[in-house]
Amino acid sequence: MTAERPPDREAGPIVRPYTMTRGRTRATGAHFDLMAVVVAVGAPHGELQPEHLSILDACRAPIPVVELAARTALAVGVLRILLGDLRDSGLIVVRSSKPPSAVPRENLLRDLLAGLRTL
Repeated sequence: MTAERPPDREAGPIVRPYTMTRGRTRATGAHFDLMAVVVAVGAPHGELQPEHLSILDACRAPIPVVELAARTALAVGVLRILLGDLRDSGLIVVRSSKPPSAVPRENLLRDLLAGLRTL
């Protein structure tokens, strides 16, 4: 029988991801692209978790989801769930990184690939 080693005090408090997301594994609504830009549009209301507040503070100016993950030190999966909460509450707006017109059509890509194969 081995004694469990206490957590490193310098590491700070340990919070499991499922605790922050209340056991959820997916955000409600649309998926958050890593390059999508997030910006806070409302003042916090109701009871928000500390992680929600740090996300709101970090996205006062527009910021990509991937940069937000780095700035808040949250795992991307956890961040997406918490962003879903904030979006559902009307506290953030998410802008897609690419407008639908900028995404190449599938037939254009097939033609390009066929042209490359003929070379």
